[in-house]
Amino acid sequence: MAQAGFEDLVETFEFLDDWEERYRHVIELGKALPDMPEALKVPATKVEGCASQVWLHMTIEKGTLTFIGDSDAIIVRGLIAVLITLYSGLAIEEIGKVDVAGELARLGLNEHLSSQRSNGLRAMVARVVQTAAAAA
Repeated sequence: MAQAGFEDLVETFEFLDDWEERYRHVIELGKALPDMPEALKVPATKVEGCASQVWLHMTIEKGTLTFIGDSDAIIVRGLIAVLITLYSGLAIEEIGKVDVAGELARLGLNEHLSSQRSNGLRAMVARVVQTAAAAA
């Protein structure tokens, strides 16, 4: 169960013919991601396990998760945008029920990311799930 906006992203990816076009779209998502305020780029928001520098700042309001993120790598910014589309706005009880691997497979990301990017993506997902679990 993912956000409805994620379905729009899946449709866009299905429309794109090959991985290069999808990769460019992920980069465009990263470019469109609003900048994270520098004041939030602190050790507490930094995600360990990523080859690039990654920060995720999550808030839970009325039982709903929202977050922003940033990275020094544009493709990782795009992956953050994908995760925001996947998770942001879900009730914290729903976060752990999302089949992340299955949802990302629908975008064709699993087979096209380098092992470093995949590890970083797993680290970001783990941070989101841990934050939601701690708040539940």
